[in-house]
Amino acid sequence: MTSSPSGPSARRISFVLGGARSGKSRFSEDLADKTGLERHYVATSQIFDEEMRARIDRHRADRGEGWVTHEEPVRLAEVLVEVAQPDRIVLVDCLTLWVTNLMMAEADVDAEGRALVESLALLSGPVIFVSNEVGLGIVPDNRMARAFRDHAGRLHQNLAAAADEVFFIAAGLPLKMKG
Repeated sequence: MTSSPSGPSARRISFVLGGARSGKSRFSEDLADKTGLERHYVATSQIFDEEMRARIDRHRADRGEGWVTHEEPVRLAEVLVEVAQPDRIVLVDCLTLWVTNLMMAEADVDAEGRALVESLALLSGPVIFVSNEVGLGIVPDNRMARAFRDHAGRLHQNLAAAADEVFFIAAGLPLKMKG
């Protein structure tokens, strides 16, 4: 088992950002593998069509065996408090799908984001969060897309401030931004 300076059971929050197909999931899975801890995957996606089903199937195949999967599209903070334990590494993929789910449920996205960040103090084990950086492009042309971009941006800022380490992935290459 690999251990950090404060031991393998330390609560460590990692945040991995990148664009679509940037390599962020693979990088995050590799981070999780290197811990030597029991691997848990919290999936926020929902299957609405065959294309999404194929994406999810591809992600499962890419991850391989040895992961315990928890599917939770909305109640992320609650699930993390239950799942994060000192002998486990938890990988959450991904926060932008979670934001979409909250918006579709007409939830208070910013309040849920704050609750997620506040829940980090309650976790007893390490967690890796994955999210799409959506704020690097043009200003979206419709209200819902702008609201999504703004919600994701605020969540990313708050999570990055609370995280122990932050990585940005582009073209499969990681840039360590914090930690």
